[in-house]
Parts: sequence; structure tokens; C-alpha cells
Amino acid sequence: MSIPIGPAGGAGPRPAPKKPVGGDKDVEWASWVLVGLAIATVVTLAVLASSGFGSTGQATTQASTSSGQAVTDGDTVTQQVSIEGMLFAPNTVEIPAGSTLVLEITNNDSQNHDLALNGINTGLISPGDTVTQDFGVFDESTAGWCTVAGHKAMGMTFDVTVTGATDTVTAGGTNTAAVDVPGAGARSVDHEGFTPVDPVLAPAPAPTGTVHEYDWNITEEVRQIAPGHEQVVWLFDGQAPGPTLRGKLGDTFRITLHNKGTMSHSIDFHAGEVNPDTNMAQIPVGESLTYEFVADRYGVWMYHCATAPMSLHIANGMFGAVIIDPPADSADVLSDVDEEYLLVASEMFLGEREVGADAQRVNDRDYDLTAFNFYPNQYDLAPIEHKVGDTVRVWLMNVGPDQSLSFHVVGEVFDTVFSEGRYLIRDAGTRGTGSQAVDVSVAQGAFVELTFNAPGSYAFVNHQMTDAEKGQHGFFTVTD
Repeated sequence: MSIPIGPAGGAGPRPAPKKPVGGDKDVEWASWVLVGLAIATVVTLAVLASSGFGSTGQATTQASTSSGQAVTDGDTVTQQVSIEGMLFAPNTVEIPAGSTLVLEITNNDSQNHDLALNGINTGLISPGDTVTQDFGVFDESTAGWCTVAGHKAMGMTFDVTVTGATDTVTAGGTNTAAVDVPGAGARSVDHEGFTPVDPVLAPAPAPTGTVHEYDWNITEEVRQIAPGHEQVVWLFDGQAPGPTLRGKLGDTFRITLHNKGTMSHSIDFHAGEVNPDTNMAQIPVGESLTYEFVADRYGVWMYHCATAPMSLHIANGMFGAVIIDPPADSADVLSDVDEEYLLVASEMFLGEREVGADAQRVNDRDYDLTAFNFYPNQYDLAPIEHKVGDTVRVWLMNVGPDQSLSFHVVGEVFDTVFSEGRYLIRDAGTRGTGSQAVDVSVAQGAFVELTFNAPGSYAFVNHQMTDAEKGQHGFFTVTD
């Protein structure tokens, strides 16, 4: 039995909202190493500048940079700046009041960046390119930043200190407008525009060795993500979570992505053992990339956008799951069940309609709500229906970006628990034991199996109870 909505889920299309609106992880580790190196570079440069010594060891009033010095020509100051990871180097310059500032900016990073300063924007600077921008006259100290989503929160700011000025404008939060968070009462009733995500997981196609080919558009669209609240989300193939990939050990997956958004995006399939440099490369706006991998290991695997800041791209909906079945002739073969479901756990960050998740609040782990399948309490509004005696398998993926999941079904005990590549228990009911909850940390997957023995409403929750109360809560409704 299944939830009484739309077609079965899995890799297929998902129902559109009733009220359309306007709109391996070496690569992750390496990206943070680069950021750390960039920070060290900036700190070193700042020390040199504050000491009053240039590269020759002589006292100077010019700002030192890795590519040159600030040059004053009359009332114009020209400064060379490089973009290194998520930092401008240097990220500050001192000029006399009334001077014109010209920056020569070279992008040494792998994705597009810009600089908005003094009411002027450079426009996006492609990797490897240099842009010379006149930012006009400065009469007071001010700050600028990269306007690509999340980059400011990660430290991409540039300060102009004007000598003799009394007022200083600093780089603040990216989205400080107050956002109303729906209360528990609002989340417990139906409302206009709500279409639940079908949690039913389609079976893996046969035979083993199948080649699965997908063509996905990456888009940025306004969607309803909580009762009465719409905001921009970033989507793989128009869905959050993204399409679920289901297959068998030995299957090949070939996914072509077309970036139709407004910024660089990418993808990282945890199920793939591939060269990250090629497969997880940044996809510039208007360009495409094909990612291919062979499913050599079974289990439930996360995929997500691997573009920095990854936390913001995940918070905005760029994640999904890959489920690979074990061989039918192995000891780990899946048992027969009446239905399978997929629940993807995440935190929800509410923001302005045209902005989306607030980058600074994501960075601060200041989330508003929680959800299964990217909508809080949706399976309270649309319970999953079953009959007494039905056995179900619930696949779990926790995408975070930060909080753990302790999955529990009120009034039931798990007979089988599989977590991160191994069975923790199996057919426990025949031995008089079982499991009450399974822990799923961020970027981990698991599944549980249980049988409904009596009619009733069985709540499934994150037993980190404050997170259950924020939206990670739903019901199995069981009838005779």
C-alpha cells in the first residue's frame, strides 16, 4: 500500500505544485585545504601591510599584494587583486579621501566570482580572466563583496579604508530581513498550494548491468517549501530532493547536467569512484557536463552539488539519493516487502522569496525547520496508508547539512536495520529482539524493516525531539 497521491516516486517525474509560483570526498577536503592556504596568504599580506614595509624592506604607504603594489597616479589609486578560493588577496586597500580606486582583479579560482563595491559591479569574472574596474571616487570607508550566493558569508569581502574618513561601512549579513516561521499549528493542517512528495521507491530495473542514462537541467526556481512560504530553491531536474537513482550492483549510470541557473553548479555522487577533477568540475552557466560511474558497491548513497559553499547549495535543495541493490544470489539480498519508501532528512532555512536560504544563517547553523523530503510535516498532512500485516522497508538518507537523524517509529520495533554497508540486525523478531531507533549521521544512509501488527496511527520521527517538532515527523495510518 502507498500514500494516496500521484504516481509512484523514484526516478520518475514528480507532481507539480497546485499553485505554480514565479519562479570519496577528497574533492571536498581539498577545497577546504585551498581555502586554508588562501586565508594564510591573506593573513601574511595583512601583517606585511600593517608593519609598513613593502617587498623591498623599506617603509612605504603602498599596499603589498601577491601580484604587485597599489600605484598612485594623481588622484587615482590602482591595486592588483587576485581571487584565491573564497578570498580576495589582498582583501583591503587604504586610499586618501577623494581618490578614485581602480582594481585589476584576476580570478585564480575554478568558478565565477564578481565584486560589488561603491555601487559598481564588475560582472562575473570567469576562471583565469582578469578584469580592470574603475570603482569611482571614495569619500568614506566602505566594504564590497562577491555577490554570488554564499560567497560573502564565506569571507569574500573587500574593504576600502579611506584616510581621514569618520564613517565606516562593513560587510554584514547577506539577508537580514525577518522571515515568519510557520508554527506547529500551521504545519498540522492542509493549506493552499501543498503537493506532497511521493515517498514510494520504485524497484530497481532488471537485469544487472543496465545502463541508466539521464538528462537533467539545473535550475533556480521559486517554490513553496513550508506552509505559506515561497522562496528560490536550486534544483536538479526540477526536484528537491533530486531524482532518486535506483539500480543493481554493476549497473552504469550516465547523467548529463545542463546548467540553466545563474551561477556555477556541479555534482558529487558518493556512489561513484571516479576522478573528481573531471566528473565534479564546475559547470558554468549555460554549459553541460556528463558524469558517469559504475555502481560497484551497494547501499544508499548521497549525491549533492559540490560547489562552494556546499552547505548553501545543499540547504537550497541540491541533493538526492542513489540506491543500489545487493546481488540476488548474495547473503545480503533484500527480503520481500509489501512496499519501499525513501525519506531524505534535511534542515530547512527560510529566506527572502527572491534570495532563498540565507547564506550567513546557513553558515551559522541557524535553521528554522526540519523535513523529510524537503517539506516539513508533509506526511502529517498526507499520511502513508497501510493494512495490518504489511511489511515495509524505509530507506533513509540524511543530507544535513549539519544535524543528525535518530529515526524511530512510535509503537513499532524494527526487525531489520542496515546502516552504511552492513546489517546491524536482521529478522530480529524471530529471535525475540529488535531495534527502537537507527542513527544516521550527515551524508550517511540506512534502511529499516518493520511489520504493522495492529490498526492505528504510527508516527515516524527524528527522536532528536526538537527536530521532530520542527518538521521531521509523519504518520503511517494502518487499517484492518
